[in-house]
Amino acid sequence: QVQLVESGGGLVQAGGSLRLSCAASGSIVSISAMGWHRQAPGNQRELVADITNGGTTNYADSVKGRFTISRDNANNTVYLQMNSLKPEDTAMYYCNAAGVLYYSRRSYYTGNYWGQGTQVTVSS
Repeated sequence: QVQLVESGGGLVQAGGSLRLSCAASGSIVSISAMGWHRQAPGNQRELVADITNGGTTNYADSVKGRFTISRDNANNTVYLQMNSLKPEDTAMYYCNAAGVLYYSRRSYYTGNYWGQGTQVTVSS
């Protein structure tokens, strides 16, 4: 099976920075896209940024110019560098891996997976 483990969340003052990491583990052959979503209390989960295995990135308008997503394909790890943080960035951040091809019990499978979430809190 495949697991995603996130790290790097925490409490920071407005204007500060945090770097989130998410590592996918398992008998992974490839991952089409990895990304970050967030969900604040009372709100729907929304896309923050994602990146394909070819390096194409996509950002929510609210984070463009402040957040940078990057990826280490060899280690199935995705990062989110968050600068100039604002109180409205406060949320639980979830890592996602889409189009995961993995090997198990002599067969290949595909699936989409989510991490358990890491809390980011930005104080004003």
